[in-house]
Amino acid sequence: MKNKMTHFAIHIDNIERAKNFYGQVFDWGFTSYGPPDFLQIKADKTDNGELIGALQARTYSPVKEKLIGLECTVTVESVDEIIKRVQNNGGQILMPKTAIPYVGWIAKFLDTEGNLICAMQTDNSARG
Repeated sequence: MKNKMTHFAIHIDNIERAKNFYGQVFDWGFTSYGPPDFLQIKADKTDNGELIGALQARTYSPVKEKLIGLECTVTVESVDEIIKRVQNNGGQILMPKTAIPYVGWIAKFLDTEGNLICAMQTDNSARG
């Protein structure tokens, strides 16, 4: 598919805190890659999980200002479950579960590093 997002980077202040948050919320796995303030993100916790992104220190950002990152959406099986996981792992819900009519359910939250993330559950019967 053309113009599909194939990688993303989440800028972080604390690698262990961010690793714990995303590992608990989305069940992602991580692989060391180079310096201790950079980890590759895997779609799951298996040894050969698909590489989908990176957790990286803000020092790798090409801009001086604190880069909070892009608003990316992660497709999930249950928005309700993700909301619980976010709350239990130090994140902050900004927008509760909300219907996008005929598309699904979305919630927006801040991770432990101040990044805005969306969780999306596909459900064409969703109504606002």
